[in-house]
Amino acid sequence: MEVTIDPLFLAWSYFRRRKLQQCADICTKILQDNPYDQAAWSLKTRALTEMVYIDEVEVDQEGIAEMMLDESSIAQVARKFHGTQSGRPITGFVRPSTQSGRPGTMEQAIKTPRTASTARPVTSASGRFIRLGTASMLTNPDGPFINLSRLNLAKYSQKPNLSRTLFEYIFHHENDVKNALDLAAQATEHAQFKDWWWKVQLGKCYYRLGLYREAEKQFRSALNHQEIVDTYLYLAKVYQRLDQPITALNLFKQGLDHFPGEVTLLTGIARIHEEMNNISSATEYYRDVLKQDNTHVEAIACIGSNHFYTDQPEIALRFYRRLLQMGVYNCQLYNNLGLCCFYAQQYDMTLSSFERALALSTSDEEQADVWYNIGHVAVGIADLTLAYQCFKLALAFNNDHAEAYNNLAVLELRKGRVEQIGDLQSSYTAAQKAEDAFPEHVDTQQLLKQLRVHFAAI
Repeated sequence: MEVTIDPLFLAWSYFRRRKLQQCADICTKILQDNPYDQAAWSLKTRALTEMVYIDEVEVDQEGIAEMMLDESSIAQVARKFHGTQSGRPITGFVRPSTQSGRPGTMEQAIKTPRTASTARPVTSASGRFIRLGTASMLTNPDGPFINLSRLNLAKYSQKPNLSRTLFEYIFHHENDVKNALDLAAQATEHAQFKDWWWKVQLGKCYYRLGLYREAEKQFRSALNHQEIVDTYLYLAKVYQRLDQPITALNLFKQGLDHFPGEVTLLTGIARIHEEMNNISSATEYYRDVLKQDNTHVEAIACIGSNHFYTDQPEIALRFYRRLLQMGVYNCQLYNNLGLCCFYAQQYDMTLSSFERALALSTSDEEQADVWYNIGHVAVGIADLTLAYQCFKLALAFNNDHAEAYNNLAVLELRKGRVEQIGDLQSSYTAAQKAEDAFPEHVDTQQLLKQLRVHFAAI
């Protein structure tokens, strides 16, 4: 006896197993036979949304103006300046606002940046309980699934089983923040301003539009109705964008009072301390993160990086080996393993780690960083010819690699080829200004010392 499965049940099964395309295809067939089936319509909407869903907590969405016209883009994050003293590990962890990368052209910026996915569920109703639809649900088979211009948002805002699904489709799939904002505002009004979920969605829309104070009001109001971890994270993003890190820290600590040991809140505090260059406090909070989740990749990577920079390569090596055991397999990890092995005097693993790092690199910038670090290894073993070639290769892959230029200049100085270095007098003047601004900067002091020795020899 042949057993047939109800198509809608099969589509829902595909959805639960994250086979989203199969789910959408079945829902399409159901809608061809019954265009007014709201359950199939809602399920297909959710499937299409999940295909391109981005967790707004973990990705900092910047507008085109911020991406293309960033007035501080020249001095965003200064690279650690080592001269020829030590290599530079790469964190290997992509944080919010860096996942999608900055676009190279205006055309890339305008394109909807909906390519990532996350395991976080979308909290929306399925519309299973109401099967009779309306004409506004009908779409042209050759056109978009939902024609937003035909939708009566005021009507849908009064249908709890459909409004949340529709909002997430408009916000995430269509990236139409204006219509999403209209729907959220009307749904909030219909809920008599007592539904925390809609207030959070309003805050997300305002944040995406750059109206940070309005977003703050909505998130604060949502917290008054319901204490939710994500709301704390959204509100902290607002304060970080407003350049109020202390307020964000206090908010995270307030959240920990209600949700003790919450990993995302602890991670947020650690990130802010790290951005404020308070590395010791950041490391302590990352350790608290590991007490709650000992497989937290970001915490392990950042603690390892801190041990490396505090001249404890053996301990850093333990953390990076832990990441390797967890299945992390990328260029950054092998680059860091190579550096730790070198400074821990485990020379047998150094070059093989760098070879794997080069093989796994996915961009010219990564290639440049790896060759730069191999150059440091060459300096450490007194092979200046190899070091010279490595720094040249780093510049071949990234012509803006400042440290490679610096180290090549040092090598040229050692060879006595002063004409290759540049304008020493201007360099000395700039270094003096740098020393006035940062009197304790070791590399600047060493550069001034070398320049003074050279001038004395002349």
